[in-house]
Amino acid sequence: MKPKNIKILLVDDEPDILEIVGYNLRNEGYEISTAKNGLEALKMAKKNAPNLILMDVMMPEMDGIEACEKIRDLKGMENVIIAFFTARGEDYSQLAGFEAGADDYITKPVKPKILVSKVKSLLRRLKNQEKDEEIIIVGSITVNRERYMVTVDGLDISLPRKEFELLTLLISKPGKVFKRENILNKVWGNEVVVGGRTIDVHIRKLREKIGEDYFKTVKGVGYKFVAVEE
Repeated sequence: MKPKNIKILLVDDEPDILEIVGYNLRNEGYEISTAKNGLEALKMAKKNAPNLILMDVMMPEMDGIEACEKIRDLKGMENVIIAFFTARGEDYSQLAGFEAGADDYITKPVKPKILVSKVKSLLRRLKNQEKDEEIIIVGSITVNRERYMVTVDGLDISLPRKEFELLTLLISKPGKVFKRENILNKVWGNEVVVGGRTIDVHIRKLREKIGEDYFKTVKGVGYKFVAVEE
């Protein structure tokens, strides 16, 4: 079944990348637009309001990091999914991308089938953004926000309120990296001032109760929830 009305913006200064990636994604039924640099990407984002942006980091006129930051500031673009293309081993680019507000990264070169699979995985996050559901189901984990209940492999797990809220935040967008400051603001808000170690302690407890592999640390940035079966 072909996707309908899903817009993807491809941003890269290499014509071959735009052509190959665009060809494979068009074959999947996505609406594709392209830009050669960050400045063009900003204009196209304003014009087309894409659901997903796949963007290179190193580009002329405006690089991907600056473009990502500016796109995040656009009205209506707060929830657009942004993933960076990075060369293998460019850990600094991945880190800079997450700090700029990117949701994920794709390592180049990437095989067409893997690219399509990755895009589908990224777009599944749209469902969580569009549905303000009281029940979140990811793999064998079910979170009932209304009843403050968590079930793992059919077993009920009891969590204190802050652990529950932290889990709910991370699992609401599997794969998205949440910055430490955002976690503090969303989970603890204006309550008693807490330090970064508070997050680490709560993550450790969630790993013990839910499973070690679900919670990934992105050094220097924050944490993300990973659907193990992916």
